[in-house]
Amino acid sequence: MTIRLHLLCSASTASVCGVAFPKDEPVDPLGRKGLFKLSGRLPTYDRILRSPARCAEQTAEGLALDADSEPALRDCNFGRWTGRALEELHAREPDALEEWLRNPAAAPHGGESFTDVMKRVGGWMDALQAQSRSILAITHAAVIRAAIANALDATPSSILRIDVSPLGFAKLSGGKGRWRLSALVPSKHLR
Repeated sequence: MTIRLHLLCSASTASVCGVAFPKDEPVDPLGRKGLFKLSGRLPTYDRILRSPARCAEQTAEGLALDADSEPALRDCNFGRWTGRALEELHAREPDALEEWLRNPAAAPHGGESFTDVMKRVGGWMDALQAQSRSILAITHAAVIRAAIANALDATPSSILRIDVSPLGFAKLSGGKGRWRLSALVPSKHLR
């Protein structure tokens, strides 16, 4: 049995555009514009899932998709860094930020480490393997990067070496305990 898993990064928010750790916030005007351009261009799927976050819900709504909320697709928990700008953290907590960027098991912010996110996403992907269908998952850049790293059997530190833009799209296929990355498409090529 083969599963086709497509992951769509939610539309942009103020945190994404402001280079800050994301919080649960709505899609911004740039994101709404991107949704308008993408609307009607996705293939059909057997099932559509989304992160519980407001931006993922609004991304699904903006694309006129009926998506079920899936807790495993939630963004990385950035703890006390949620909503704070990277520049601010660089000035106030440079050692903690450096540790987080260097060590995928570190979570100086009190939330999830990249290792934790990879385990969560990998467990969700493994559970999907019992199905033979096509699934669209609307989620966050960190989750998509973790899914790609899992598919490639890469280390958690590789998460920081994968770029996923708002409305970026990853295509994976899987079966018999194995995953393959077939495409990572920036949003500008979807429109």
